[in-house]
Amino acid sequence: MRVDWVLLNEAAQAEVQVGDVVSVEAGGAPTWRVVKLTDGRAWLRDDLGGMDYVAPLSQFHWKAYVWRP
Repeated sequence: MRVDWVLLNEAAQAEVQVGDVVSVEAGGAPTWRVVKLTDGRAWLRDDLGGMDYVAPLSQFHWKAYVWRP
């Protein structure tokens, strides 16, 4: 598995979808999986720690693209 991090500028934030993985830092921890999007806010889940979080999508600057062979 390979992960590439893509910068989330304002235009790219509009393309974030449920199931995507986002982070404040590229490759940083924690990473959050998007479980719901509403009015510029994201409902997020930390898959490793099991913690849920709600935050403005603008708080996250990176989106992971996961490549699986």
